[in-house]
Amino acid sequence: MKTNLFKMHILRFLAGSVWLFVCSSCDDLLNTTSQTSISSASVFETPERIEALVNGAYKSLKSSDLYSGRLLHCNDLRGEEFICLTENSLGGGYAWQQNLSSTTGEVNSIWSQAYRVINDANILIAGVSSAGDVIPEELKKNHIGEARFLRALAYFTLVTTYARPYIDGNGNNKGVPLRLQPESTPDNNDLARSDVKVIYDWIINDLDTAELYLPEQYATALLNTVRAHKNTAVALKTRVYLSKHDFEKVREEAKKIVVQEQAPFSSTTGVQHQLQSDIATVFSSDYTTTESIFSMPMSASDPPSGSALATVYSSAPNYALNHTAPGILTVPEWKESDARRAFVRQSADLYYLTKFSKVSPAIDYIPVIRYAEVLLNYAEAEARGGSLDKAVALLGAVRHRSDAGYVFPAGSLTADEILHTIRIERRIELLGEGFRATDILRDLLTFPDKPSRSSYTSREVGPDDEGYVFPLPNSEILTNKLLLK
Repeated sequence: MKTNLFKMHILRFLAGSVWLFVCSSCDDLLNTTSQTSISSASVFETPERIEALVNGAYKSLKSSDLYSGRLLHCNDLRGEEFICLTENSLGGGYAWQQNLSSTTGEVNSIWSQAYRVINDANILIAGVSSAGDVIPEELKKNHIGEARFLRALAYFTLVTTYARPYIDGNGNNKGVPLRLQPESTPDNNDLARSDVKVIYDWIINDLDTAELYLPEQYATALLNTVRAHKNTAVALKTRVYLSKHDFEKVREEAKKIVVQEQAPFSSTTGVQHQLQSDIATVFSSDYTTTESIFSMPMSASDPPSGSALATVYSSAPNYALNHTAPGILTVPEWKESDARRAFVRQSADLYYLTKFSKVSPAIDYIPVIRYAEVLLNYAEAEARGGSLDKAVALLGAVRHRSDAGYVFPAGSLTADEILHTIRIERRIELLGEGFRATDILRDLLTFPDKPSRSSYTSREVGPDDEGYVFPLPNSEILTNKLLLK
C-alpha cells in the first residue's frame, strides 16, 4: 500500500528538512532556508529551530494547493462569476465544470496539504509544550496559539470543502477525520470521520485558546499581517460562526474588533484594524495595512509555487469574468462609479479580473482575512436577528468606501431584502478571494450553470446533488480503512 502525501510529509518533517521564513522587508519577505541534519530528538532544543518550525507551519498553509492558489480559485470557479477559456482541466477545469471525483487532482491535493498543516501544528503543540526552558513561557504560549490558529483554519477548510454544510442536519453529518496528535509513522492512518459538529467544536476550541495565547500585536506591520495575533483569531471566529449559522456568536465576536455603532469602524485593542480609504491600496501599493488581518506574503525570492492568481485570471487567463446573468458584472448594484470596477479589464468582448496583477515575479500578497470581510460577516449577523440599522451601517461602510455617492434604494434595505443586498456586496467586495463556494454552501443555495468559451460545459448543482461538496479523496480512501465507515 502506498503511503499518501500526508504521511510522507510527516516522515520528512521529523527527519529534519525544516523550512525557515525570514521576514526581513516587504521587498524580500519570505526567503526560505533549509536547515538540514536536525534530528527529531533535537528539533526543539534551540529557539532558532523552534522558530523555524513555526514558520514552516505557515509555509505549509501558503502552499499553492491552499491559500496561495488552488483552494481559492476552486472555491470561486465553482460559483457563477467566471467563464472557462481553457481546455486544461488541471487548472481548475473540473471544479468549474462541477465534475469532481475522488481521483481529481485538486480533490486529493487540497486534502493532503490541509492535513500537512494540521500535523505541523500538532507537532508544534506537543514539542513546544515539552520544550522545557528553551524559550520563555510567554513565547511558548504565543507559538501554541499560532499552531492552534493554523490547525483551526486547516480544519475549517476541510469541513467546509469535503463535508455537508452545518445547517444540513445541524452538524450531524459525517465530517472529516479529526487528527489531534502528531504523527511520524503511518501506524495511525485508520481513523473514522467525526461529525461536522465535533469538527466545528474543535475549531472554536482552538480559536478560543489561540485568542488567549496569541500576542496582542507584533513589532511591525509586516508581522501583524503574516503572523496570527489575538484579533486574527477573533476575525476567523466571525467566519466560522457565520458558517455555522450561530449569528449571536458572530455578533459577540465581531464586537471585540468592531466597537463603534457607526462608521468609521475600527478595532481599539491590539492591532488597530480599519478599512483603507482606497481599496486599491490593499491590493497594490501596501500589502500590510491594518485592513489586512492575515495574508499570505510573496516576494521575488519566494513567489507562489504554482500558478499565481494573477496568471490564472489576468496575465495568461484561463478564466474570464462572466458578463451574462447571473454573473456579478450584470448586477445593477455594482455601478460604474464603484472604484472596484478598476479591478476589471475589458479586452474585446471579454472581462478579466485584475485584483491580483503582479507577474514575473508574482508578488501579490494573497489576503486570507480582511477587515472588510469581518464588517460584512457582522452585517449579515445583524440582519439575521440583530439590528437592521447596524447591518445597514456596516454594509454601507464597505460599499461607500468604494462608491461614496451610492444611495441604497429603499427597497434594498427592508427586512426582506437586506440579506440579499449583503450577499451581493460580498460577491463584489470579495471577488476572486476564494469565498464564493463557501457562501453558497453555508446557506444551502444552488451552484448555477454558467457559459463557456471552451469545450467544457458546467452544470447546475443543488443541495441534493451528489456533487454538492468535494468527494472524499482516493489517496485517503486507499490508506484509511475507516474513512468510509
